[in-house]
Amino acid sequence: MNHDIHRLDAEIRLRSVAMADAASLAEVLTRNRTHMQPWEPVRPDDFYTEAGQRERLTGVLADRDAGRAMPWVLIDGQDRPIGMFTLNGVVLGPFRSAALGYWVDGDFSGRGLATAAVRLICELARDEMRLHRIEAGTLPYNEASQRVLAKCGFEQIGLAPGYLHINGEWRDHRLFQRILHDGPVTGAETAPEA
Repeated sequence: MNHDIHRLDAEIRLRSVAMADAASLAEVLTRNRTHMQPWEPVRPDDFYTEAGQRERLTGVLADRDAGRAMPWVLIDGQDRPIGMFTLNGVVLGPFRSAALGYWVDGDFSGRGLATAAVRLICELARDEMRLHRIEAGTLPYNEASQRVLAKCGFEQIGLAPGYLHINGEWRDHRLFQRILHDGPVTGAETAPEA
């Protein structure tokens, strides 16, 4: 897997997440805790600490190394995370699919960064990971995420009742997918190298 840094605008870039991001992720998540609360599971207080982020990243990086996930951070001009994008549940073989999750620092929302990052991730998923499709789910009232997905070629494919435990309750989600290509299954049948 290509770990290059990808420029999205004059100062914002997308790159693979690293353990060294733990402290910065703890800071940005703490600052955005209230902003993200309607869209996130209830998190324990230690999630918002450097130690909590190190623990989380240990699992995320293990999933990446096993080919089950591909996590990226959106970074500012000082290499500080301002968002995170992850392809989870990567399945190869005849399915060749993954689920996309993401968030962006509230101070950077409305600038088209999520749209630019999702477009790039779709290209990387198709060209480097050789995936056929990506799925994503949003709360029914998360119109901002739905606009991002629509701009990036995702189509709504259904509604999943009680899909995820978000903000203290089991919540319905609108499900979306983007077919990346209709070509033959190519590449190794095992997970891509991270």
